[in-house]
Amino acid sequence: MRKPRVLVTSGDPGGIGPELILRALADSEVGGLADFTVVGNPASFRRDAQALGLPLPRIVPAGGPSGVPLGRATAEGARAAVEAATAAVALMAGRDADVLVTGPVSKEALRLGGYPWPGQTEMLADLSTAGDLRVLLMAGPLRVVHVTAHRSLRAAIDGVTRASVLRTIELADGAGRLLLGRAPRVAVAGLNPHAGERGILGDEDEEAIRPAVADARSRGIDASGPLSADTLFPHAAAGGTDLVVAMYHDQGHIPVKLLAPGEGVAVTLGLPFLRMSPDHGAAFDIAGKGVGRADSMKAALRAAAAAFHDPEDFDADSAGKSS
Repeated sequence: MRKPRVLVTSGDPGGIGPELILRALADSEVGGLADFTVVGNPASFRRDAQALGLPLPRIVPAGGPSGVPLGRATAEGARAAVEAATAAVALMAGRDADVLVTGPVSKEALRLGGYPWPGQTEMLADLSTAGDLRVLLMAGPLRVVHVTAHRSLRAAIDGVTRASVLRTIELADGAGRLLLGRAPRVAVAGLNPHAGERGILGDEDEEAIRPAVADARSRGIDASGPLSADTLFPHAAAGGTDLVVAMYHDQGHIPVKLLAPGEGVAVTLGLPFLRMSPDHGAAFDIAGKGVGRADSMKAALRAAAAAFHDPEDFDADSAGKSS
């Protein structure tokens, strides 16, 4: 089987993305796993490669001919990040690559640039005309898909509906089939303490989550729940299930980051292609100082290479979309 073709976008070149990409690709245990191509501002990559004494990878130019100011959020950095993502999405749509890994962007920079997106996931959704996406966070033994992500807790509770939970379970099942090569076990966390105690501690678990799990099971998905989160996550960390469906951001993020700090990988589900990213921001405060850790970027590149399946053996629709 041929090597995976993996695109890696720079993210905001004023941040730590290009530096970490160069360090990760220079690691002999990572750089040979796939046919990696970087998409971004060549001047920014040359600047960081020279400073670090590292080789330049293959680059698809995007983001303008000149460098971007290092160490702060700027409209120029946002524009370079958006142009890199736009070029990468076009390449993915043309089937010129198999998997996309994205460097981090800055919400502040996007605002300075006049862009409407709160983050890169929403940007990619618009660029690829996809909707109703979910985030799978992987680190160490845990794989967690979130029903809601960047919302206030009050809004997150309102977002837990029978339809949204079912959609998340289906996407988790599709992602598990891709990542594991088999039908996964999907455990669904409750929203309330002790999964609501059959309505005593809240009715959302009985009215939304339990029916969604039943719907998923009727469609042939190995799903269980709602389960009390305080017992579910230790069980999952010990290998007792393959994927966990969490109801809101902190319910899923905190266990993952406690178990494997600095090694998280975010996978976007629902796009027409497989996209992964390191689980950290642009880190302007340490950009150019040579102190950033590339662990999460290396993990994202490894995961991208490992998740690739030859098109003859894999239906790409199950990578991020379910029927």
